Amino acid sequence: MSSSHPMNRLIQGDVGSGKTAVAMGAMLIAARNGCQAAMMAPTEILAEQHLRNIRPLLEEHGVRVDLLTGSRPAREKEAVRERIASGETGVVVGTHALIQEGVRFARLGLSVIDEQHRFGVRQRAALSEKGASPDVLVMTATPIPRTLTLTVYGDLDVSIIDELPPGRKPVRTHWKRSSEKPSVYEGVRKLLNDGRQAYVVCPLVEESEKLQVRAATELAAHLAQHVFPEFKIGLLHGQMASDAKDEVMGRFRSGALHVLVATTVIEVGVDVPNAAVMVIEDADRFGLAQLHQLRGRVGRGGHASFCVLVADPKSPDGEERMRVLCDTNDGFKIAEEDLRLRGPGDFYGVQQSGLPPLRIADVLRDTTILREARGDAFALLGKDPRLARPEHRALRELVVSKRRTVDLMTAA
Repeated sequence: MSSSHPMNRLIQGDVGSGKTAVAMGAMLIAARNGCQAAMMAPTEILAEQHLRNIRPLLEEHGVRVDLLTGSRPAREKEAVRERIASGETGVVVGTHALIQEGVRFARLGLSVIDEQHRFGVRQRAALSEKGASPDVLVMTATPIPRTLTLTVYGDLDVSIIDELPPGRKPVRTHWKRSSEKPSVYEGVRKLLNDGRQAYVVCPLVEESEKLQVRAATELAAHLAQHVFPEFKIGLLHGQMASDAKDEVMGRFRSGALHVLVATTVIEVGVDVPNAAVMVIEDADRFGLAQLHQLRGRVGRGGHASFCVLVADPKSPDGEERMRVLCDTNDGFKIAEEDLRLRGPGDFYGVQQSGLPPLRIADVLRDTTILREARGDAFALLGKDPRLARPEHRALRELVVSKRRTVDLMTAA
């Protein structure tokens, strides 16, 4: 952050490794140097959790921290927007509401994107455009293939947190066929009887959010009536009002609910240390990054924790995804497998899967030589930043020509 050019850095660390603590340090630095910081999270639940963690620590140092999300009352949102515009707000935490037209910063110096794989390329860029070349810090537990590729090509600097806090135990992951579901739920019952709690993630329904909500509601009713009638079952989905979500999460945190049936709204940010098992229905419908994130909701306390993938994959790729999750908890290994299975996306555009049209190199095979080429390119620019020397004239012309023909999007 103290260098002469804007930071564009990815911080990668598994769930619970301390990425938010690093972001808080960066935001405090920005505020102490007369700038504002904005942290954008993909869901209101996560934004509100960040606020609970960040506000007490930063306000202790005299930094005002505000929340801006779409569901807050109109008068409250307007008051927050005014404080952001005047510079009274030092740090603002929010959702997509931060990138709307009415939000203007007095002096945005740091843009933090949490769980960056949940945002589109243009959404991530839109937050940075609220300031004059602010530092950018993106955080993820599982880099999407596009980001992994951009890392190889040098658009992003990378910091890796490769340790978990003391006492954390790795989550044991098992893949079961749907015919084995009765024994899966019997295993969950044993953990519930031991005083632990459980998540059940309902299948992904692509057609519409209404169908997704209906699927979750039906699954919760089925579990309450036929599977776990002796336990309290809760339901959480994206269509619920903020107050209702908060109430359900509060009851689950306190132990008043034993099982939480949820959609992927719990994919990021939900932290309940007593939850020791997660069952993901039709797990083959989810991508690797999503599955890894969902699994990260358990294993946050000192208890042995489990993730059970219930799936009957209909393709070799689907089976391979199940095996990858069972074999490793390492976020970067999972990202590399995702890269191998899906392709790295479009370097200069907004597409995030499929192989790019490179004439010679193979991104999957030629990582070593690509890193060497990156090093050579940086060395060349270090000696001749504007490519002004006669021997670099042809290269400069190619760069200028390429810039005219692409939609240059490199916002992590």
